[in-house]
Amino acid sequence: MIREMTDQCQRTLVLSSIPQRIVSLVPSQTELLHTLGLDERVVGITRFCTHPEVWYRSKTRVGGTKDFDLEKIRSLNPDLILANKEENDREKIEQLATEFPVWISDVRTIEQAVQMILEVGKMTGQQAESEHIAMQIGTRLKLVSGQKPIRAAYLIWNKPLMTVGHDTFIHALMEHAGYENVFGSSTWRYPIITSEDLQMAQPDLLMLSSEPFPFQSSHKEDFQRLLPETEIRMVDGRNWSWYGSALLEFDPLK
Repeated sequence: MIREMTDQCQRTLVLSSIPQRIVSLVPSQTELLHTLGLDERVVGITRFCTHPEVWYRSKTRVGGTKDFDLEKIRSLNPDLILANKEENDREKIEQLATEFPVWISDVRTIEQAVQMILEVGKMTGQQAESEHIAMQIGTRLKLVSGQKPIRAAYLIWNKPLMTVGHDTFIHALMEHAGYENVFGSSTWRYPIITSEDLQMAQPDLLMLSSEPFPFQSSHKEDFQRLLPETEIRMVDGRNWSWYGSALLEFDPLK
C-alpha cells in the first residue's frame, strides 16, 4: 500500500510499504526506534547514537550527525531515513531526499516531540506502541509540572559561552518543569553570552550540560567563583535535550 506522509517541515514523502531498512541520523530518534521494538529493521545509525548501547556496538555507523557518509548510507539501501532540521547537514539531507524517503523532524516544543513519536510509530507500523509511549510521557511530565519557579540558566557550550533561548526544546522543558529561563527573552535560539551577562542575570541555578560540550567539575568550580550565590548543577544533556523516548525518564533534577 502506497502512503504519503508529511514530515515536520511540511515535506511530503512516499512510502511504498512499511519500512524494513531504516537509517536514523538523530540520536534521540534512534533511541525511540529501539523503544518501539524495531531492532532488526534499523540498519544504520550515527556515532552519536549511544542509546541503546547494544545498538551503538552492533549497528552500522554512518558517521556523525553533520558529516555522515553518503556512500555508506547508499550501500545500506534504506527505505526510510530519519533526519532532523537542526541536527543534520541540510545539503546532504536534500541530496539523500532525491534518492530515498527522508522524514525530517523539527522539534522545539513538547507537543512537537509527542507528534514526532506518534508519526514515527505510524510510519513504521508501530502505532499502538507509539501511542502508549506518548501516554506514558504525558503521565511523566504531569508529575514534574507546576513547581515553584526557579530563575535558571542552562549552558550548552564553553568558550564561547552559549545558552538556550526561548525557541528551543530545552527551554520548553525548563518552562514545563518550573524553571524560569533567565535568557528566555533572547531572539537567538542559542545566544552567545559573556561572564558579565551571567553575573548581571544572577540566576538562582546554573545548569552545566554534559553535551554537546562536556562540562566538568573544574568548570563548576570556575562558575561558582563567578556566581558565589548561585547553585551550580551538572546536568545530563540527554535528559534535557533528547526529545524521543528519553522523555519517559525525564527528571528536572537530573
